[in-house]
Amino acid sequence: MGANPAYADALRWLARRELSEAQVRDRLTRRGHASNLIDAALVRLRNEHAIDDSRTAEAIARKELDIKRHGKERIRRQIERAGISSASARRAVDAAFEGLDENALLEASLAKRLRAGEGVQDDAQFQRLYRYLVGQGFDPDQVIRTLKARSVK
Repeated sequence: MGANPAYADALRWLARRELSEAQVRDRLTRRGHASNLIDAALVRLRNEHAIDDSRTAEAIARKELDIKRHGKERIRRQIERAGISSASARRAVDAAFEGLDENALLEASLAKRLRAGEGVQDDAQFQRLYRYLVGQGFDPDQVIRTLKARSVK
């Protein structure tokens, strides 16, 4: 069997970071590889366990949580954006958040936006913080409870 340039390109990318099968397929297509070479490369990569969407979902979840400190919803969307199924995304997010105090994560994210000891001063600030925190992937109801508790009466 001759050398497959699509396989070589994909292997080089995967050596640098985890990519989903959909991401590899998309990159190979944009690179102009023939579809039969792409299919053959993906089959070989799956058989060699070089591509594993579950492992990729877990890697994305760990990065988004440990480094970027995002909430569950944003992490789930990020995994799905990589072309990974919703079910795999949910499993990876649940595994990443297992044993983690989500309230502490929310408080830490809020603390980045408020000065030490400062509370939520007015409705405009409340709305800005709400949009920010929900955008970071935190549960809207949990965000409202946290912001109300920090509001200056």
